Parts: sequence; structure tokens; C-alpha cells
Amino acid sequence: MLPNHHPFHRDLLRYAKLMDWLKSTDYGKYEGLTKNYMDYLSRLYEREIKDFFEVAKNKMTGTAKEGKKFATLPRKESAVKQETESLHGSSGKLTGSTSSLNKLSVQSSGNRRSQSSSLLDMGNMSASDLDVADRTKFDKIFEQVLSELEPLCLAEQDFISKFFKLQQHQSMPATIMNEAEEMDGGILSRSHNSAVPQAISSEKDMIRQMMIKIFRCIEPELNNLIALGDKIDSFNSLYMLVKMSHHVWTAQNVDPASFLSTTLGNVLVTVKRNFDKCISNQIKQMEEVKISKKSKVGILTFVAEFEEFAALAESIFKNAERRGDLDKAYIKLIRSVFINVEKVANESQKTPRDVVMMENFHHIFATLSRLKISCLEAEKKEAKQKYTDHLQSYVIYSLGQPLEKLNHFFEGVEARVAQGIREEEVSYQLAFNKQELRKVIKEYPGKEVKKGLDNLYKKVDKHLCEEENLLQVVWHSMQDEFIRQYKHFEGLIARCYPGSGVIMEFTIQDILDYCSSIAQSH
Repeated sequence: MLPNHHPFHRDLLRYAKLMDWLKSTDYGKYEGLTKNYMDYLSRLYEREIKDFFEVAKNKMTGTAKEGKKFATLPRKESAVKQETESLHGSSGKLTGSTSSLNKLSVQSSGNRRSQSSSLLDMGNMSASDLDVADRTKFDKIFEQVLSELEPLCLAEQDFISKFFKLQQHQSMPATIMNEAEEMDGGILSRSHNSAVPQAISSEKDMIRQMMIKIFRCIEPELNNLIALGDKIDSFNSLYMLVKMSHHVWTAQNVDPASFLSTTLGNVLVTVKRNFDKCISNQIKQMEEVKISKKSKVGILTFVAEFEEFAALAESIFKNAERRGDLDKAYIKLIRSVFINVEKVANESQKTPRDVVMMENFHHIFATLSRLKISCLEAEKKEAKQKYTDHLQSYVIYSLGQPLEKLNHFFEGVEARVAQGIREEEVSYQLAFNKQELRKVIKEYPGKEVKKGLDNLYKKVDKHLCEEENLLQVVWHSMQDEFIRQYKHFEGLIARCYPGSGVIMEFTIQDILDYCSSIAQSH
């Protein structure tokens, strides 16, 4: 944890009236003390903050450098005291550090500190846990960093306001501005040609400028930490976007123009850029995917990765302020998924196109159904339709005409009927009489039909992947399609050969038994 400067702020506040007096009577000395305070505190905070970020980085990467643990940081308190005591002007030595925070900052600090453990605790994980917990660990460390920085900045800002008699929420009175113009020296910066301080629109601006000087290292350190998190795992950008957005929202509710709000807002831009890059990289990987010509396709890598991304994103963005960013990313990703599934299906040599489409869109539909992503409802319906269409197409294509000669026979019968011959008179046609029909039917005894179905099952099994587990779904659909063909033939026999006594050599129940027996035997 970052060192607490409260005791020193408290001690220094005893000299607040002196600073107020100097501000009114000797602005040059007031400005000198202000500059000394900023110079010393900027160096002190830079050292403390860099040590703090170094520990955070070590915990993120799983390394630990001796001598860089927070347990040693209380040593800094003596350094704080020495440096603050060395602040001096004509008024003599000043000592100390901060006043109480405003009500909101106290609540914010207390709540966040109670919810997060120290960074040291975050590092105490067994190696076996790290594979599963890396992202969660990163999220907690990142939140810890932000939760430590917020109260630190708010406390310092509160102290500056009270010690240097600068109003945080009121414009600088005109009398003070006029007095400042008459004195030697500037408020924060002076022109090369004049000792008169440059006029600023409000004391609030002066506070912000002092904060920028004192905490100049926070923004680059945060950006370095973000770059490290992104390097460890690009999906960390999801965590960072949600956490940083929340902290920016909180800071802006307190003061939209404050140093904290502005700094976190600047860093949020970097985080959003990393998030966009994460999405773009996923799309690029989809477009560059290559499939093996020798093995079946199965569930494409980018389809499985979209599922992982969406599941992770839903857990991270639950009730988040930046949900709109995620929804836009979803639309980009899912359209790319759809386009590239079709592209791979068209290029596939080992696995039939319909199988690639059927299996992958079934997986997408299952993912979207499970996660219930409202902005992808239309895509969920589209995925279901594509799955259903290609399942039916594959079944019809693969099943083909298992009773091929019988099918050709009845195609001839239907052609005669189409030419105007009445159905009950077809049997008088020489090529389509009862004897010819019986001859064709005898070529398909139950034993041969079962053998053909068994070979079909093996063929389908070779096409489908185990992970999507659609074999029985496809097999049941083929069974239904075969029975539909069987019933069609039965209907034609009944209408075109009434009273002939001609029947198939196997029944619908036989088909059900064959299909069930084959499925159980494999």
C-alpha cells in the first residue's frame, strides 16, 4: 500500500493561517513556499509511486524483487518528514502532511480499501492456481492500484486547498487577483519579461496545476502498467476498460475538471485503444486462419475463441458503464465469424461444406443461447437458421437415394402421370407393370437395406467431429428422411397399383430397428 501522508498534512495545517497571511502580505514568499513544496513533494511522490507500481508489475508477472516489498515502505515516512521539514521560507520551517478528505473521498477510500486485499496477498498463489486465476489476479491488482491512487490524490488535493488557502469550488475573488497583479512574482509560472503572476481563471486551476506538478509520474506509470497488462494477455484490456471507466465516472462525479478526473480520462483513452486493438486482432486472426487438408475441420478455432471472449466479456461487463463499447465489438466480431466460417467451408476439402457450416453455426447458436447477449438476438436467429438449413442439406445429400433403383422406377411412374396417364392405369404400361415393380422391390431385402444404412453411418461418423456431438442428431434426421421416402413409395404403390398385393420387403418398424441397432453398435 502507498504510504499515508495524513500525519504530516495534519502537522503542516497548523501553519495554514501563516500561509494565508503571507498570501495577502508577501505574495513572493508565498509563491516561493508553494514552489518548494511542489518540488520536494513531486520527488517524494515519484519515488513512492514508482516503488508502488514496480511491486504491482512484479505481482502481475509473478516475479518478486527483494527490497521492493511494501512492507519496507513505512521507511518512507521518515523521508517524508525530513523533506517536508526542509520546506522553508522567510517564515521559518514548516512540517507536516494532510487534512481530512471530503465526505465522498473518505467513503470512496474506505469502501475500496475494505474490498481489496494488499498487492502482496495477490501474489501469494500456488503455481497450480495461476493458470486458472491469472486474469482474476490481474483484475484485482489493477483495481488495487486505482483504489490506492484515488485517495492519495484526493487527500493531497484537499490538503493543498486548505494549506495554501485555495478554494476548490469558487472562482478567485477579484481583490486577490488584483493584489496578485501588483506583487512581485507569479502564482505558478511567470513570464520572462515580468514578475507579475499570470492571471488564472480560478484558484481551482491553481490547485490542478500544482497537482500536475506533484503527481507528474502517475499518468506515465499507469500507461506502463496498462502496456504490461496488455502484453501479458490482450483480454486484460476488457478488465481495464471496465475498471478505468468506473473510476473515471466516479472522479467526474466529484469534479469533472480535477487532476484525478483528467488524468484517469487520458489513461482511459489508451485503455479503449487497446480494447479496440484486441478486437481488431481477433478479426485479423479469423481472416488469416488456415485449415488442414488432411484432417476434418470440426469447430473452428476462432469460433471457440469467440465463445471464450463472449463468456469472459459478459462476466466482466455485467452492470458496467461502458456496455456500449462491448456491444459494438460484438457486432464486429460476430459478422467476421459468420463470414469466415463460410469462407473456410467453401475451401474445405476433407470435410463437406454442409458439415462445416452445420457444426460451427450450431456451436455459435448454442453459445448465444447460453449467454443471452441481447444485442446479438438477430445473429442468434440467423445462426440457428443456417444450422438447420445445412443440417437438412447434408442429410439429403448424404442419404441420397438408398433405394436407388426403386427411386428411378417411381420417377418413371410419376413422369407418366405427369404426361396425363391416370395413376390407376400406370400398371398397364409395359415398363411399369406389377411384375417389373416386384422385380425392383426384391433387390432391396431388409438385410441389404441395413447394410447400406450401416455404411452410411460410418461415412457420417467420419465427417462429424466429436466435440459438437451432432452424430445422433444427424442420424435421427437421416432416419426421418428415409422414412419419408419410404412412405412416398408406399403411397405411389397404393395409388398406382391398387389391390395388387405388392408390398416392400421391410417395414417402417424395421427401419427404426435398423437405425437404432446401428447407432448402438458404434
